[in-house]
Amino acid sequence: MSDRKWFGAAVRRKEDPPLLKGEGRFVGDIELPGMLHAAFVRSPLAHARLRAVDAAAARRAPGVHAVLAFADLPEALRRNRLPNMMPNPIIAQSPTQFALAGEEVAFVGEPVAVVVAESRYLAEDAAQLVEVEYEKLPAVADCRAAIAEGAPLVHLDTASNIAARIPIVHGDVEAGFAAAAHVFQERFHLHRGGPFFIECRGVVAAYEPASGAYTVHVSSQGSHRIKDGLVDLFELGEHDVRVVTPDVGGGFGPKSAMYPEYPTVAACAKLLGRPVKWLEDRHENFLSTNMERDQHWTVELAVDRDGKILAIRGELVHDQGAYMPSGVVIPWIAATTVPGPYVVPAFKMDVVVALTNKVASSPVRGAGRPQAIFVMERLLDRVAGALSLDPAEVRRRNLVQPEMMPYKVGITFRDGRPVVYDSGDYPECQRRALAAADYEGFRKRQAAARREGRHLGIGIANA
Repeated sequence: MSDRKWFGAAVRRKEDPPLLKGEGRFVGDIELPGMLHAAFVRSPLAHARLRAVDAAAARRAPGVHAVLAFADLPEALRRNRLPNMMPNPIIAQSPTQFALAGEEVAFVGEPVAVVVAESRYLAEDAAQLVEVEYEKLPAVADCRAAIAEGAPLVHLDTASNIAARIPIVHGDVEAGFAAAAHVFQERFHLHRGGPFFIECRGVVAAYEPASGAYTVHVSSQGSHRIKDGLVDLFELGEHDVRVVTPDVGGGFGPKSAMYPEYPTVAACAKLLGRPVKWLEDRHENFLSTNMERDQHWTVELAVDRDGKILAIRGELVHDQGAYMPSGVVIPWIAATTVPGPYVVPAFKMDVVVALTNKVASSPVRGAGRPQAIFVMERLLDRVAGALSLDPAEVRRRNLVQPEMMPYKVGITFRDGRPVVYDSGDYPECQRRALAAADYEGFRKRQAAARREGRHLGIGIANA
């Protein structure tokens, strides 16, 4: 057994030197003998029936080896949808995509057909020749409108646009509000955000006829998840798929998901007997890579005369987009993160997960936690302003104390386990942070800056 110290030690990173010297190897760097290139035809409409796909002109274009629509896919890909990688029994409906859209498109950018040619340039040119007949359908882009009575349906085969309702409750919320000296209500809209990588999504797939196995190089954050998804989609054995992740030019969460381009490119490689490569361009990245959030919060906070929290209640309406590649991870994490490092004796949050005709949402950089922290900290700022208290003091009065550890928050996390803080000295952490920022001297610095025509502010968030 080694005597080397790991905790608290500076461990030399192994991956930096080749990246700093420009020797990284990304999906874009992979070149295989005889490799072909793919480009996708994507829906320009948020919601429509697919009436027909005419690829005749594209198939005659120079350098084109194949054009595939849904009907041209292998039987397994016409039968199986992409997996929801994080299923949960609370989900009422969990729509996921086919490798290529079959009867219906549900967001702008959904793949309808793929063109494979000698180069990406020729594939892009031929993709422009694919004629798709759409029957435009009503679409809904606002999650609040989506759950209203009479809203257009995001998918034709569903009865509503509500994917899940998640009630998160602990303590006597009504009693807390009844005893409150002050009640504050806030509404927050947290807009969508996306992952904008240095290297966008990409895949290189090859098929070996002798072994009947695929080798798939993919820019991902979860090689095993991608492999499991491909095994299920193609109905293969574990030994029939090998997934390799080279250097990744940014991931941020969405590269952990399965996307329709991956099985489609793999199917093309087998059909043509040659490796096939697809790299997402920036336009496709804006349209077709999973995003995060779009959330509407209506929240009430009850406090006593000293600004100590008695109860919180509210509703979170979360915009899931058209599909559910990662279940209800984001809204569940967001709702259960609201209490943060504070003592909240009673809590009730009704979470509504709404489908809309937009690209799907999945975890991005914190997976709902930053949104929850924003909500809680803005509520505490409201308390500070109304009660003429220093914002730091309001936080100090409500922090979980060291002697309360392990602290049971009283709510259940998305994995079904109770949320418990095992250790920590939150008041001391805040004290040190305030000292490091010279919080006490800020007002003098602010006044001096204003005399010079500069405006300074300071904010507090205990995350």
